[in-house]
Amino acid sequence: MTKLINGIFDIADRYDAVLCDVWGVIHNGRQAYPAACEALQQLRSVGTHVILITNVPKPRGPIPSQLDRAGVPRNAWDAIVTSGDASRVELAARAPGPRFKSGPDDYDRTLWEGLGLAQAPLSEAAFFAISGLNRDDETPEDYADVLREAKARDLDFICANPDIVVQHGNRMIWCAGAIARDYEALGGKVIMAGKPFAPIYDLARSELAAIAGRTIEPSRILCIGDGVVTDIAGANAQGLDSLFIAAGIHGEALWTNGKLDSAKVDAALDAENVRATYAMAALA
Repeated sequence: MTKLINGIFDIADRYDAVLCDVWGVIHNGRQAYPAACEALQQLRSVGTHVILITNVPKPRGPIPSQLDRAGVPRNAWDAIVTSGDASRVELAARAPGPRFKSGPDDYDRTLWEGLGLAQAPLSEAAFFAISGLNRDDETPEDYADVLREAKARDLDFICANPDIVVQHGNRMIWCAGAIARDYEALGGKVIMAGKPFAPIYDLARSELAAIAGRTIEPSRILCIGDGVVTDIAGANAQGLDSLFIAAGIHGEALWTNGKLDSAKVDAALDAENVRATYAMAALA
């Protein structure tokens, strides 16, 4: 069974570094969670390295200022690694394309900058690349026809954000991972570099070694996240311990009588064939 803990310092002495998810763990897409930020600040104050590891589909460049606006203090983290960073390697290898793109132009512009990728209609594209749904009010069903056409042309599908849903304020919105899931169900080839896949963890370990000035043993690294099929599955695949934040995208579904229910936590993890070392309602 997953061990429920009350606070991060119940286990902090076992780890030299944490790879911490962002959305749903340290902010809700609009505002920071003060207790979570304080927990990371306290970890860093005792020498623990904190790498923020996020499936946001853009390079890390603009992320610090976004965290500033949400109220996440800069002394709560050492470095940031994004799915956008890892995905740009895959995208660059396919230049000049052309690519058919899905995702909001004002949001994902930095993902494509400098890669020399031409844009084309789906009927002429060499591959399909997605950073997200075009609008927040869309659902995966809105993409059924375009996915069938892409599969008929046997296009590779590069997904820059493996998340299925993400919390934004008080609501959940669909992410690119939901469209990738549906394309894979049609038998299409999906390529992803963010969590739970290896490329983003390779980048995170590289950043960690540069900051620490040494290689930190896997047994001394803890992954923190609220996504079962991204954060926890990724930690499992990398052989790393994990702390499951149950109140993120799961809301109160894993609670009983106002408390986190260990049986419900384990059932949610078992349903996806993963295990978490620890769980808590919210990072604190």
